[in-house]
Amino acid sequence: MDETGVVASLALHVVLEPIFVELESSEKYLAATQTLRSAFTKAERCHPGLCQDFIAGVLEAEGVALDLPEVLLRLSCKDAEHYIINSEEVEFVQLNERAIALKKKLSHIPDQIQDRSKFLQTIKDIASAIKDVLDAVNEVSKKRQISPQMKEYKKTLDNHKKVFVKSSRSFSDTLKKYFRDGRTENVFLSANRLINHTNALLAMYKTIGH
Repeated sequence: MDETGVVASLALHVVLEPIFVELESSEKYLAATQTLRSAFTKAERCHPGLCQDFIAGVLEAEGVALDLPEVLLRLSCKDAEHYIINSEEVEFVQLNERAIALKKKLSHIPDQIQDRSKFLQTIKDIASAIKDVLDAVNEVSKKRQISPQMKEYKKTLDNHKKVFVKSSRSFSDTLKKYFRDGRTENVFLSANRLINHTNALLAMYKTIGH
């Protein structure tokens, strides 16, 4: 956790958040829902992965057999307000678009992983999309380097970038292992981690781009 309190969680923002929004439509549940959202957010901030564990526990208790990492990966391309930078500046628009493109390519993995030729092309597309995101991040840093927010959060931004790069390399290593052992679950988990780190980047840049 960094000083900005950025929380990036597919389970929280793609699965639980739509439920909170629906509950808030009723005045009867408004206050309770806001309290619940705050509690889950704080818990996820202190214990990353807690929301996913919670959902997995509910599914298990209900006897629902579901590959949660695969489901989250498929849902990862859905728009989540938490990860959209609210700025019309060209560099932020570009970062938004490129990050969304990367997440969409990653979300297609479950549908293409069994077709070797399609999956190999997807891997190439993902590698290119990762480079595009890094280029966009560098462009934002270049154009906003003298802004007060950029100066204030520079250390944290640099750390998020390093984590994103590390996660990208880890994803690449996981793919190499997959072609040896065929374990799709590890690919899904690694892709989800990369998406979460992409979302953390977006949430962080949203802080300075609003």
